[in-house]
Amino acid sequence: QVQLVESGGGLVQAGGSLRLSCAASGHTFSSGSLGWFRQAPGKEREFVAAIRSSDGNTYYADSVKGRFTISRDNTDATVYLQMNSLKPEDTAVYYCAARTYNTIYRLPEKYDYWGQGTQVTVSS
Repeated sequence: QVQLVESGGGLVQAGGSLRLSCAASGHTFSSGSLGWFRQAPGKEREFVAAIRSSDGNTYYADSVKGRFTISRDNTDATVYLQMNSLKPEDTAVYYCAARTYNTIYRLPEKYDYWGQGTQVTVSS
């Protein structure tokens, strides 16, 4: 049984930083890809970042490029999202997602597994 468990969300002031973690169990996704999505109230779930396990290539939404960094620890199948220079518009529930295939997609429906989400709130 595959499980993704996020942690690290919270309340932070604008300009601050947070680091999200997502621990995968039941599958290492060593040949797949892992990503982060977010969903703000009344909005659709949107792509934030993804990393391909085979070569470590990373992909970002334009809105977070240069501020967020995705990384993974292959030894324990954990993926991280370092978020710097946070803005109030980054406020959302952040979800970890995983695919068993290498191809990177920005569409939520392409991902096979999801975490329960962690709230990130950025105050102005």
